[in-house]
Amino acid sequence: MPKLPAKSGLTANHWGIGIATVRDGRIENVGAHSEDPDPSLINDNIAAGLSGKARVLKPAIRKGWLENGPGPSGDSRGREPFVEVSWDRALDLLAGDLNRVCEVYGNGSIFGGSYGWGSAGRFHHPQSQLKRFLNTIGGFVSSKGNYSYNAALVLMPHIVGDFRDHVNRATRFSMIARHGQLVVSFGGLARRAFQVTDGGITQHRATDELKACRDAGVKFVNISPLRSDIDAPLDAEWLPPRPGTDVAVMMGLAHTLLIEGLHDTAFLDRYTVGFEALEAYILGQTDGVAKDAIWAAEQSGVSADRIKSLAREMAGTRTMITCAAGLQRADWGEQPLWMCVALAAMIGQIGLPGGGYTIGYAANGSTGITERLFRPGVLPQGKNPISDYIPVAMSADMLLHPGETYQYNGADLTFPDIRLMWWAGGNPFHHHQDLNRLHRAFQCPETNVVNEINWTQTARHADIVLPVAAPEERRDFVSGRRDNYLLPTPQIVPPPEHVKTEFEIFSALSKRLGTDAQFTEGKSEEDWLNELWETTRSTAKKHGITEDDLGQIIAYLANEFSDG
Repeated sequence: MPKLPAKSGLTANHWGIGIATVRDGRIENVGAHSEDPDPSLINDNIAAGLSGKARVLKPAIRKGWLENGPGPSGDSRGREPFVEVSWDRALDLLAGDLNRVCEVYGNGSIFGGSYGWGSAGRFHHPQSQLKRFLNTIGGFVSSKGNYSYNAALVLMPHIVGDFRDHVNRATRFSMIARHGQLVVSFGGLARRAFQVTDGGITQHRATDELKACRDAGVKFVNISPLRSDIDAPLDAEWLPPRPGTDVAVMMGLAHTLLIEGLHDTAFLDRYTVGFEALEAYILGQTDGVAKDAIWAAEQSGVSADRIKSLAREMAGTRTMITCAAGLQRADWGEQPLWMCVALAAMIGQIGLPGGGYTIGYAANGSTGITERLFRPGVLPQGKNPISDYIPVAMSADMLLHPGETYQYNGADLTFPDIRLMWWAGGNPFHHHQDLNRLHRAFQCPETNVVNEINWTQTARHADIVLPVAAPEERRDFVSGRRDNYLLPTPQIVPPPEHVKTEFEIFSALSKRLGTDAQFTEGKSEEDWLNELWETTRSTAKKHGITEDDLGQIIAYLANEFSDG
């Protein structure tokens, strides 16, 4: 892997690239990069985050766990103080408890709960490191899906196909600018949501591309409780519904299309199955309630006259119907997704340039703009011998109701009995639905382990907290899942004295457990970085990206971010 100058100052992360200013061995600030047309302000927080009072600087054990040993904590987690210990003591205690749990309860009682974006680096990706380690000691209970659009991941394959493919192939805004006339957006197209992409984003282009749509004459309609869910320069018409009534508005639109004969019967006959049942429900033939514009207005607060006129506009112009991922994060969250597709099918524009539907614009900063052409080298996680899993958003249910059954995607499943839970690179207290319930759930395991940079609420609910290095404190390379850049990232500053990388932590634990040969394969961090980099180079060449292209990227970075 190519080395950049140690003081290059280049940072790369989920919310973009930036230039770090280092003074007296510390990052003073992270400024915008000249290649980014709309840089995120999140980079402004890096300097304070690395040197602030919340930083975890030494391994720490919850006082009650240290004195009394493993066990449910009553209500102590999140409230009780921590005791800093040496790395040797922390790792000895953790290795002993891992052995205990595996021997007494089996690996099916370990939950590798890490969910969240963690580091954008391809090697120092905390979930990959943790899951690789747990697989070497016999496996763990995993989670499926994500908080952002799990309903879509489960539902959409039953309707139109794999949702991840849909996101990757989402209609480009450039196509809407050339061919579209109207964008009807349920939940908006929030600029704040476009600023991040899992794995990294380099150029924030959504703002300019949406403005190009406006400049081309495309009209935007923002159906969302928040006016700011579409950026002001787009001059969007704002139709604020009551929260949770998007489906009612969609049905009111559909009813108008039906009774005025504006629906595309040829498209529905050729490309859909089951429309007759939806038609009967919308017309009120199944329950005696017509889902007309007046009914929709009563439900949503959106004018019945505007619902009718909007339906006519949608049928008469090239229309893109969009549904934000946030709409599915609620009870019956699958319904707006289903109805969005149905409404687009009724106007018969699915597959036409600039028309149809898209679910998940702004779920990632590159959705509708670009995507990575190939998969970069990643740390292999190995095979998990444990087949049990839970849906990602049901961690609290699992911990509070071990052994109980639940339904998921048409199957009857059983919650495992978790005795040890480990989070690395994730913060469920940032994104879970009910934080009071999550607080109660985190009291249930016998041991909670958290790898963290700062004292988040998740760290405060742990028994063992292991301090880890930040991305700016170790070498890696960043390659966004839906971004067409490949960026080597240097170590800008060293980590604090008692802070380690995840690889260092898991390597030391593996030695204590006798699995270091499986985890490290005899390779150092530098060895792994070089191997993953070479894998990435080789894959790039197979996709037509030459050695010269890569060399130009590396040379450009070295010159642009030199010491001067």
